[in-house]
Amino acid sequence: MSQSAERRANKVFKAMNRPLTVLGAERRLFFVALISGGSIFSLLHSLLGGIGLFIVGVIVARIATKHDVEILRVLFNSSKFRRRYDPMKDDETQIRITRRHAQG
Repeated sequence: MSQSAERRANKVFKAMNRPLTVLGAERRLFFVALISGGSIFSLLHSLLGGIGLFIVGVIVARIATKHDVEILRVLFNSSKFRRRYDPMKDDETQIRITRRHAQG
């Protein structure tokens, strides 16, 4: 009984709970920015355009990572579920009544 009553202490390392980032952006978002910059460079033959899109992409990815690390998972899973009814949302429904004149 003395063994089960003892508390067990496990070491927890900060690195285990830290998100995987590259330049402060989540790694998948960084990869998307890198690929989009490279594709602009390849398709349009514009080095400045590719670098510019990459820099803008990394900045947006850093902002998204700072807001929520799992933003990609949330966005991809949101398409699988139906929207729920929100009673506080003011959604006006317009009803149009048309009358047909009976020929006769």
